[in-house]
Amino acid sequence: MIDELDSLGRMQSKCMKCDAKYIAESSHGTGNMLRHIRSCKGKVYRDIGQMILQSNASGAVENRPSTFKFDEFREILALAIARHNLPLQFVEYEGIRAVFSYLCPEVKHVSRRTIKNDIMKIHAKEKTKLDELLKRAPGRIAITSDCWSSITTDGYISLTAHFIEKNWRLGKRVLAFSFIPPPHTGAALAEKMTCLLKQWGIEKRIASITLDNASSNDSMVETLKYDLDLVSNGDYFHVRCCAHILNLIVQEGLKEIDDAVLKVRECVKYCKGSQGRKQKFLQCVQHVSLESSRGLRQDVPTRWNSTYMMLDSALFYKKALLHMKATDANFVHCPNSDEWNRIEKICKFLSVFHEVTLAFSSTKYPTSNLYFPNVLKVRLLLKEHMGSADRFLKTMATKMNEKLKNIGLTLALSWLLRLFLILDTSCKLLSGHTKKFMSKLLILSWSCLRTNYFPCIMNMLLPPRLLLLSMMKMYAMPLLL
Repeated sequence: MIDELDSLGRMQSKCMKCDAKYIAESSHGTGNMLRHIRSCKGKVYRDIGQMILQSNASGAVENRPSTFKFDEFREILALAIARHNLPLQFVEYEGIRAVFSYLCPEVKHVSRRTIKNDIMKIHAKEKTKLDELLKRAPGRIAITSDCWSSITTDGYISLTAHFIEKNWRLGKRVLAFSFIPPPHTGAALAEKMTCLLKQWGIEKRIASITLDNASSNDSMVETLKYDLDLVSNGDYFHVRCCAHILNLIVQEGLKEIDDAVLKVRECVKYCKGSQGRKQKFLQCVQHVSLESSRGLRQDVPTRWNSTYMMLDSALFYKKALLHMKATDANFVHCPNSDEWNRIEKICKFLSVFHEVTLAFSSTKYPTSNLYFPNVLKVRLLLKEHMGSADRFLKTMATKMNEKLKNIGLTLALSWLLRLFLILDTSCKLLSGHTKKFMSKLLILSWSCLRTNYFPCIMNMLLPPRLLLLSMMKMYAMPLLL
């Protein structure tokens, strides 16, 4: 019941699902409301029990809703095909059509061309929604991009938008995954990027772009600076991917593999070499009472973190591997006690890079304030192991440190990331040794900002206070309206 009366002064009731209004006078009965419940368009079957135990007019129990909406069925089917990457011919399979006919004898089967048109309609509708979401975003938009080559050597470029929604939630949407013909030069990439940004109408609202360290990306960024309306003339436009930098650093250190790591690799290959060896390894795992679901990991050359995961899984199954060595005469690659100690040190060393990479790769929270503390953690780790007694760790840390010095970040962006750390209020919530460490870090960062960076950029940038006020007015203030 609602307090609002109709034009004739009669009481009204309103449907809680679709807001339809009906006369609620006792003289009119409730038949109109009952008929509306059966045909209400806002009715949703959230409980599977309600959907299965649905009774018809005669009181018999049916295993489906009383009204079959063919348009909704086609939309759900198209979404399922797109979500699970099913072939369009899925709707023409005889077995699938038999299932649909069993669930609803009145169903009209569709062809693959029809379902393709339905998917394209859904795509157009979702694209319109995303376009409206980007228009409502009050601030600027940060974008990330990367390029891939398929097995057939076709090139593709991706474009992802990161922005703050009107309700202060951090939003992330994939805007494009598009084919890009050769050559993949900086000019060609810039032309393709500008075209994609104009398709969404955000070419004047870009805050920054995050890319890897490819040389073509550097020339692309220089070209884009002339086409886009950027903050501070584009001095903060190009952000280098910190996770990719860490990947290059660790790969430089792992070019020379320790003998102990090679033995672990051979152990994993041996245990996964045949079905009989797999069964024997599982028996050894059960014998030493370890969890078998974790499994041994095999590393690949292109991903350094796979080497860390391989060593970590080998340490977890150390007892099982030692037991397998004692029971299998052909298993000759198991490391000795000294090599296991070295593996543990290497794994502990690489775990820091793994944790920092995960922190940089997150999309659920801002990461700009995490850059400086984590890079400092990496630098302190490398400095510590550069004086290590272990020859392999010392060589690896030295190579990584040289690589880190050679890559680095641009001068302006480096001090800006330090400034984000100073503005991070979470640093004030720490306690004990961590708070003391972060306090020294903040003092060091502010000192570097005042003495090292400001004199270098005074001629090309606004003073820091005016710069922050300018960025606040251009980017953050619309969020407060």
